[in-house]
Amino acid sequence: MDIKIKKWQEISRETAFEKYGRKIEKINYKLPDGRVSDFYIKSEGIAAGILAITKDNKVVVVKEFRPGPNEVLLEMPGGFVDPNEKPEDTIARELLEETGYRGNVQFVTRTLDDAYSTMDRYCFVATDCEKISEPKPSDKEFVEVELISIEEFRQNLKSGRMTDVEVGYLCLDHLNLL
Repeated sequence: MDIKIKKWQEISRETAFEKYGRKIEKINYKLPDGRVSDFYIKSEGIAAGILAITKDNKVVVVKEFRPGPNEVLLEMPGGFVDPNEKPEDTIARELLEETGYRGNVQFVTRTLDDAYSTMDRYCFVATDCEKISEPKPSDKEFVEVELISIEEFRQNLKSGRMTDVEVGYLCLDHLNLL
């Protein structure tokens, strides 16, 4: 059967679960062959992540517990973009809140989270970062700031034991540091 690839027709949508600003939606689609099938989609807002590098070429990361993998991971600063806030304002705020660092922020690109999520993730780099205050994470964030070499950061990316790996690689590529 020769089927032309096109956008599927949405038949119905309902919220299966919602908490902490995230929800799972059950969406029924009419497939190109006429069948109807359900898909569960993570309905999430816009997020932003940043690769922050100090004046002496250290990468600013945060060590924190992540409930999904149930592990303590080294992560890049980031978070959800608040309504009525621009992604570049969000990421500068998140960098400062999570780490106490500020730098020259540049937009790199925007990525899709995955095939079953509505999230767009904005990727940024910050260069010439300097510590200007103590971290002030949100009440559900418990973080420890670490400075690691670019090579250690690359090794952490390669290990697969962090989230937002694509942000790290895209930002390193943007800076010609791959």
